[in-house]
Amino acid sequence: MDTDWAHELDDQLDWHWRERLRPRLAGLTDGEYFREPVPGCWTLRPRRTERELGGGRLTVDYAFPTPDPAPVTTIAWRMAHLTVHVLAKRAELYFDGPPIDYATHVYAATAADGLDQLDRAYDAWSSGVRAATPAGLGRLLGTDAGPFEGRPLAALVLHINREVIHHGAEIALLRDLYARESG
Repeated sequence: MDTDWAHELDDQLDWHWRERLRPRLAGLTDGEYFREPVPGCWTLRPRRTERELGGGRLTVDYAFPTPDPAPVTTIAWRMAHLTVHVLAKRAELYFDGPPIDYATHVYAATAADGLDQLDRAYDAWSSGVRAATPAGLGRLLGTDAGPFEGRPLAALVLHINREVIHHGAEIALLRDLYARESG
């Protein structure tokens, strides 16, 4: 029996997306989206200078290298990270998805727009994984893959699955804390 690895890889994340994560995002408010649970959070902020990342009125907090300890991040920051860095950029690079640029992406100013951006990025990524061939999944990645250079595309797909599950769980926890603090 031949295993359809594209289906198996997609199913792992798609089940989590449909059954766990996306339902948990229903009803997300702008208050939750931008809530900073502790001082010094990374979030999306109004542009202060032209050197900041983002093509619209909002920019995303970041530093390279990341401070140690890393700052706590808001739901807005986590959704932007999943949208741009995790899903959309990888869909562009590995599955001919729509182009996206860290420096010019217009970050969502509302929870509803953030969810729309996240849904579109997820759809682009998931469509690419579903359409992948065994040869494509076995293709060794180049220098654009960072720590996945020289590893098969399937290894990167598994990493993206982990990233979405990991950050999705963090978003769900932040929603739980918000509901209990404001309820």
